[in-house]
Amino acid sequence: MTIKIDSLLQCLTFVAKKMHIPHSETQLVSGLPLVDGRLTPELFVRAASRINLTAKIERRNVDSLPNAVLPAILMLEDNHCIVILKKHSQNNHIEYFDPLDCQTKTMSAQRLDALSIHMVVLIKSDQTYDDRALETQKLAQKHWFWSTIQHSWRIYRDVILASLLINIFALANPLFVMNVYDRVVPNSAIETLWVLAIGIIIVYLFDYLLKTLRVYFIELASKKSDILLSSTIYERVLGTRYDKYPASVGAFAGQLRDFESIRNFITSSSLVTFVDLPFAVLFLIIIGYIGGAIVWVPVIIIPLILLFAYIVQRRLNEAVTHMYTAASQKNATMIEALSSLSALKVLNAQGRALKSLEKAVGQLALWGLKSRMLSNAATTFAGFMLQMSSVLVVIVGVYLIALGELTMGGLIACVLLTARALQPFSQVAGLLVQFKQSAISLESLTEIVQQEQERPNNKHFISRKSIKGDIAFKDVDFTYPGDDHPTLKGISFTVKQGEKVALVGRIGSGKSTIHNLISGLYTPKAGAILIDGVDAKQLDPVQLRDNIGYAQQDGALFYGSIQENIAYRDTFVDDEEILRVCDIAGVSEFTNTHPHGLSRMVAERGINLSGGQRQSVIVARSLVNSPSILLLDEPSSAMDNASESRLLSHLSSEIKDRTVVLVTHKTSLLAMVDRIIVLDQGGVVADGPKASVLDALKKGQIRVG
Repeated sequence: MTIKIDSLLQCLTFVAKKMHIPHSETQLVSGLPLVDGRLTPELFVRAASRINLTAKIERRNVDSLPNAVLPAILMLEDNHCIVILKKHSQNNHIEYFDPLDCQTKTMSAQRLDALSIHMVVLIKSDQTYDDRALETQKLAQKHWFWSTIQHSWRIYRDVILASLLINIFALANPLFVMNVYDRVVPNSAIETLWVLAIGIIIVYLFDYLLKTLRVYFIELASKKSDILLSSTIYERVLGTRYDKYPASVGAFAGQLRDFESIRNFITSSSLVTFVDLPFAVLFLIIIGYIGGAIVWVPVIIIPLILLFAYIVQRRLNEAVTHMYTAASQKNATMIEALSSLSALKVLNAQGRALKSLEKAVGQLALWGLKSRMLSNAATTFAGFMLQMSSVLVVIVGVYLIALGELTMGGLIACVLLTARALQPFSQVAGLLVQFKQSAISLESLTEIVQQEQERPNNKHFISRKSIKGDIAFKDVDFTYPGDDHPTLKGISFTVKQGEKVALVGRIGSGKSTIHNLISGLYTPKAGAILIDGVDAKQLDPVQLRDNIGYAQQDGALFYGSIQENIAYRDTFVDDEEILRVCDIAGVSEFTNTHPHGLSRMVAERGINLSGGQRQSVIVARSLVNSPSILLLDEPSSAMDNASESRLLSHLSSEIKDRTVVLVTHKTSLLAMVDRIIVLDQGGVVADGPKASVLDALKKGQIRVG
């Protein structure tokens, strides 16, 4: 039997209601990468966190669940789940909620255990505080990056343990050589030689095994952290308020790509190097025990290496910062050129774009060269000091041998141990560039992750089962981010449910801006926008957009089939609905004559379709599931007269009971509306029945411009 409902989601909503937590299904699942339209146990954890619930997946039997951890969700066969509410010890029965029929039932623990797959989701409520404890709460808030890394602390613990044993095993070779020179060779003790050789071979085998396991553990931790961090970053990016996105897509994409440098830094050999650093103290102690005064050689050289690395790093910071900025500039220039390639070719402006790109690449190369030279200087100096240490150890060792305080084998062992003690410090110098790049990338990503979210978890939106379509603007002012000139100034008007209104006016008068405000892409700087009498800022933007069909003039198409693009909002919309909206929008006109029909593939941004075809697909997408509010922004600007006329005739019956706000410069499209609002310079200059407003415009009674 296949369960069609999302039983995990139903269980979560039941638990939330039982705990008196305000929520909506839209709030819980919107933006999550659902599998076949349903939550998975892993996605359940993320959905629960949105309403301050902590969920943990464990492999447990029903018998092992005490009442103290209930309610808990038990996974059954056939992808079904139930909520365990209470265990009755008297008759060994369990009370549970079944989302399949929304009933509370009882069943014996043995029977329920037989039906389960022994996977349980334990749920508990996070501690929340009000505004009076806000400052303390901020201090206790975990960092998005390091808190994710902490999920793998057990793996990193094993890495440190393996490193401890590896560094202890590193003592075997110097001690082996010392004993061979001091005891085996003078006494021709061949049997002792073989005993020592077999022992050192066994140690090397264990050393090889531990090094292999250490690399495996680091890669395992990196894989886990990579998945969690990537998910966190992109969920926050996609959930950021639209007006908080940076102006340059290329620079923004470059910032996101810089996550790779952080991941590589925490998962590469650099991590092993930093883990090995503290063990240098162990080698210094052994050198002091064997060679006495020889230990002062590495003790003096280590600070010199670190001092030089510190001096270089101060100059390196500037170079890496400039290199990072130049890389962002290059990405911004390249993405802008590639996304506007046709315009560049038509304007014969490839040279201008190439000039900008070469300038950015030149800056990147210049600062990259400086950063590499500085890094190499630190690495070269560390290598030089490593060589000098060998010479100085030999010199000091010879004097100690002459004084009878050191043996020949002890000197060789000290040379090997000194090289081993200094090795991590020489590598640290070479990691300065990578460390600085990762630090800048982390800071940049932190700014992105901490951007204001459109749907913050701590905000409780008003949930509406449906939206009728009443729209009211009350003294709305709006200015686009980065612009100092207001687009709308004191706009006020009301659109009743089912009313058909056209917004007309000169270019830049604020018509499309009103569409963006109604759909919740932007919020007004002053005034209020009411949807069904409720301030739009109090409504869940996802729930609001579920009731809005928005056909943007420059709407985007995505790589995939035409059918996938039409059903992009709801991937499980049935074929009958797809065919219905295709007939209305005119998509059927060109898909019926194509060999692949609705399966015809659409290139990125829909560049393999004509302008009119793209508009038809966008209009069809806005009509799916008959939203109560329809926003049409120049829906036929790229269509021929015949296609436009056909669209108008089909839309007239489709929009009969729906609220329509049309933006247009074409008088032909005004046939579908009953009322016209004239905008000019961000304000309403006329508002009334279509006939009277058109008559006033013809007579010049309404001044525009």
